Amino acid sequence: MNQAQASPIFTFGGFFKIIRPNNLLMVAFVQLMTAYFLVGETPLGIPVLQDFKLYLLVVSTVILTASGYMINDYYDVKIDYVNRPHEVVVGRGMKRRMVMTLHTVMNFVGISLGIWVAPRVGVVTFFAAFLLWLYSNSLKRLPFVGNMTVAGLTALSVWIIGYYYQRSELIIFAYAIFAFFINLIREIIKDIEDRQGDRKHGCKTLPIVIGFRGTKKVIFGIAAIFVIAILTVTFRIGDPGLLVYFGILGVFFVFFLSRIYVADRKAHFTRLSQLAKLLMLIGAISMVFV
Repeated sequence: MNQAQASPIFTFGGFFKIIRPNNLLMVAFVQLMTAYFLVGETPLGIPVLQDFKLYLLVVSTVILTASGYMINDYYDVKIDYVNRPHEVVVGRGMKRRMVMTLHTVMNFVGISLGIWVAPRVGVVTFFAAFLLWLYSNSLKRLPFVGNMTVAGLTALSVWIIGYYYQRSELIIFAYAIFAFFINLIREIIKDIEDRQGDRKHGCKTLPIVIGFRGTKKVIFGIAAIFVIAILTVTFRIGDPGLLVYFGILGVFFVFFLSRIYVADRKAHFTRLSQLAKLLMLIGAISMVFV
């Protein structure tokens, strides 16, 4: 009896491992912070945390994100056996058909909740679910396109709060930009980390197409654009407290880039990926000072 045949149909341990609960908590935290500190009230003047549809929107986003992780692992199982064999769930902790079934059901629930919040939000959630599937199916194997897709969807999770509450403030856009660039850099770092398995299975990610050093140059170029964009938007907002906070955050960002410059082992890039998530958390906390 082979390993795939011996695997259980479903285990709670496998399910919680595949959906990355820590990342889901981060998504929910950032959305709630955006709602409370950057939106504040609904168009009817009700405190936003008293609006039950906010929580429906957050749950919808979390469910679709979890579903995206599942379909990503479904398509990447062979690559993951090379890059992180001890973390593989598909075919071990859960049958492949169960992963696909749960992905379909969770997409249906997530999109339905989005429609319940508002039809226009439902359109956005459907678009996001489709992009998550397309990313896992093909886009992630292309240079830069997959990275941009994930970064864009991360920014979308911030922007959609303002979109639902009909708030178009520049500050929400600034945090969406922040989320986009930090996650774009993180996704490229993950490609460097996973290049062995990606190369073996025919992926054309940046590290494979332009090489290790060329990819680092791209990261530094993105970092420069990121700093210019954040400074431009922050000066336009004109909030001294926010400018000071982003200045302090800039010190950490410079340290982050210095570690990228000297990194040359898989373990280094694994730590850098975790550091990028920490930067995202620190950025979200800055909403308190807006």
